[in-house]
Amino acid sequence: MQTLCWKTYPMKSLLVFLTFFCFLWKENPIQAQNFYKERISRDNVFSIGVGPSFAYLDNGGQYRDFNFAIKPSVSFGLTKKLSPLAELRTTAGAQWISSGGNPSFVIRDRWYFDNASFTAKGQAFYFDMMPSFYLIPFSNHMYRSKFNLYGGAGLGVMQITTQQTKSFNPEEEPTKQSITTGYVPVRAGLSYKLGPYSDIAGEGTMLWTFSDNLDGNVGNNRYGDHLFQAQIVFRRYFVPKPRE
Repeated sequence: MQTLCWKTYPMKSLLVFLTFFCFLWKENPIQAQNFYKERISRDNVFSIGVGPSFAYLDNGGQYRDFNFAIKPSVSFGLTKKLSPLAELRTTAGAQWISSGGNPSFVIRDRWYFDNASFTAKGQAFYFDMMPSFYLIPFSNHMYRSKFNLYGGAGLGVMQITTQQTKSFNPEEEPTKQSITTGYVPVRAGLSYKLGPYSDIAGEGTMLWTFSDNLDGNVGNNRYGDHLFQAQIVFRRYFVPKPRE
């Protein structure tokens, strides 16, 4: 009986040891993989932004007196981090635009004789690519600072469709007009780190177009027609799905 017990207990101890070893062998690689996973930088960012905007138009209003229309804007972006300092951003979005203000009768007479539009309302759809740079560089998404400044400029193309009238007569039937133009996007923002993979940012954008005819009215202002936006942007770092 003693011999049997002596042989049985070591066997039970060995089984317990092997079970514990197998548990460690299964768990440690998982922990190592999770640790290694965080070491791999998430260099891709999806962003979505929304906020107020306005259009600088010839019939847009009296800008010095802040008498112009405020309209919504929305943007979607995909960003590829190129280095600790720089990234390449692709942005698509839409901005609603509208004429506004209360032009004087002298200006109205000028528009009438020039056959220019008194009103213009519609949407601008845009797509652009731009390099962007951080004030505080970071090599890994886990090491980015709590706050960071970023900004850049690029090139894009814009499609604008508006309903225009040649008077302020409410009975006039608007005519549909469309125009395509290039533009230079200039963006700058301040981001705040929400967590390991998410940021929230306040972002300002100017879309400097190559046209003065987005609104059917040319030459009333010193500059061309341009769009401006102020958005709250949510940014999410992600790992692309591997190809099969």
